[in-house]
Amino acid sequence: MPPERNSLTRLVLGRPRDVKDPNVFHRVSLIAFLAWVGLGADGLSSSAYGPDEAFRALGSHRSLAIVLVAMTAVTIAVISIAYSNLIEHFPGGGGGYLVATKLLGRKAGVVSGCALLVDYVLTITVSIASACDQIWNFLSPGMARYKVFAEIAVLLFLIVLNLRGVKESVTILAPIFIVFIGTHAFAILYSFAIHLGGLPEVFTGAARDFHTSKATLGFWPLAFILLKAYSMGGGTYTGIEAVSNGVTMLREPRVKTGKRTMFLMAASLAFTAGGILFGYVLVGARPHEGKTMNFVLFDALFGHWKLGGFAVGTAFVLTLLLAEAALLFVGAQTGFLDGPRVLGNMALDSWMPHRFSQLSDRLVTQNGVFLMGLAAIAALLYTGGDITMLVVMYSINVFITFSLTELGMARHWIVDRHKEPRWKSQLAIHGTGLVLCLTILCITLYEKFAEGGWMTSLVTSATIFVCFLIRRHYESVQRDLKRLDDILVPIAPVRVPDEAVKEMDHSLPTAILTVDRFSGYGLHQILSIHMLFPGYYKNLIFVSVAVVDSGNFKGSAEMESLESDARENLEKYVAWCRAKGWNAGYRLAVATEAVDKVVEICRELRGEFPRSVVFSGKLVFAKEEWYHRLLHNETAMAIQRRLQFEGVQSIVLPVRVAV
Repeated sequence: MPPERNSLTRLVLGRPRDVKDPNVFHRVSLIAFLAWVGLGADGLSSSAYGPDEAFRALGSHRSLAIVLVAMTAVTIAVISIAYSNLIEHFPGGGGGYLVATKLLGRKAGVVSGCALLVDYVLTITVSIASACDQIWNFLSPGMARYKVFAEIAVLLFLIVLNLRGVKESVTILAPIFIVFIGTHAFAILYSFAIHLGGLPEVFTGAARDFHTSKATLGFWPLAFILLKAYSMGGGTYTGIEAVSNGVTMLREPRVKTGKRTMFLMAASLAFTAGGILFGYVLVGARPHEGKTMNFVLFDALFGHWKLGGFAVGTAFVLTLLLAEAALLFVGAQTGFLDGPRVLGNMALDSWMPHRFSQLSDRLVTQNGVFLMGLAAIAALLYTGGDITMLVVMYSINVFITFSLTELGMARHWIVDRHKEPRWKSQLAIHGTGLVLCLTILCITLYEKFAEGGWMTSLVTSATIFVCFLIRRHYESVQRDLKRLDDILVPIAPVRVPDEAVKEMDHSLPTAILTVDRFSGYGLHQILSIHMLFPGYYKNLIFVSVAVVDSGNFKGSAEMESLESDARENLEKYVAWCRAKGWNAGYRLAVATEAVDKVVEICRELRGEFPRSVVFSGKLVFAKEEWYHRLLHNETAMAIQRRLQFEGVQSIVLPVRVAV
């Protein structure tokens, strides 16, 4: 990388982190409060659009909103308790994807994972679109055509912010979260205080309206209206799963921190969403074209405030909506925090290209951040930032994942009931959650299939189909490589005592081999070198980089295990060569990316061994396809290009694959 570009990158993204620093996990992990900000903001920010959509769906039966308040509180409690149990049973994170994979099988897992990926893309899109809706309440109708451009600009800013790192992005946005909590708590409590004396009449009027509507429509049509509104407000519950998906980014003890974060999220969401929905009833709010329901509520509460001729009420309404918009921007963070993690977990299981599990030097799943951002831009352009369509698309994917998670946990408590003394209470929680989630999913699909439901179903199905194609390709490649293992890898490499091996002569021809695990793939490279240059190379030095990715970046113990495993693999190569009479050694490093570190080590070795050549293996297919570059990282070619540019000789050895 050119120095000027490197300097610019460091200025924007920050300096690389040292993965071997024993304090690195402390520095990048989140305490409960910051996790509440970074992961809980998604759930809490849904109070900007969830109650709005639910209230509008009631139509003229607005008094039923009081029933919706109770249903909302119960649903939040059930889902949050269920996901709190999930953290306890799956402390390694992974959330819905891992639960479905472990408890229902890998096919159910990939369905849940794909739904989560689309969900997190739409988390970003919905949050940004709704945020701009809050701001556009105060702008003239003629400014509407610029809203999508503003949304895309905010999205690009968030991409850059998340490339800097998890803790940095959350810490910067924490003051916004605090302002939202303070202003909205005041608004909700104020609405109750000024209507305190009239509360009995509100409940009496609601009961009277309910009985009148029941007599006019009948019980079941009225019940369906209520269920429809409940389902249309399903966006309120989105984001509750975020903590269980992001457990690995929490401060130790992670389970305790996760449960505390879940409690904070659930309590704040129930108070805010329920309080806002009840506030609509208290002020007699009515939907207005081009205005959000929260604007209508806050304007009714504070719009008339005057102080010395100044419209302080309007200023406070603006403050409330700006805080709401800002929190929605924070809520978009959940998509950037958890989306790439789910993508990384699926990549480790070969459902997605393996490169999506890689971390940048800032310990960020950089490729995942880019993909989530670009997909969110595409969703914004397709929908034009229409929040109604986006919330429908969003809710469907959320409740697919919720339903599979609750089904998996319910099955677990039934199957393992003889081992679990609390199985009845836990089954009741997860069984209730399953019924609630399936109800919302089915009604949303039925009611809104033509208004975005078909598109999100198509996108999710297409993503699942692509995942199965990717998995099939990786499995085919793995079968071919296993044949090499069966032929070349001995059961137990013969170890030769170090004292029986002579010291390497630095003036002799030396082959530097870049390798990964001890396998037929690596042994094939050694044999190819001796076949191409019989008896020429007297020294063999194996170079390996233990790559820190989203699967193993979980704590210092995992890091030590990663380095230990890599060292053991290198020692096997050395023992294999020494058993055949060849002089061998190795060099090992730990990094988040292989190419830069391999090039650095090989450059140093070239200085020590002037007559050295670097060899790397590359999979060669019978027919090269366009997708091979995406699915296989082309590391060997990248290393060769870098080394040859620096004047170090490098040769790429082909390893044939029949796929």
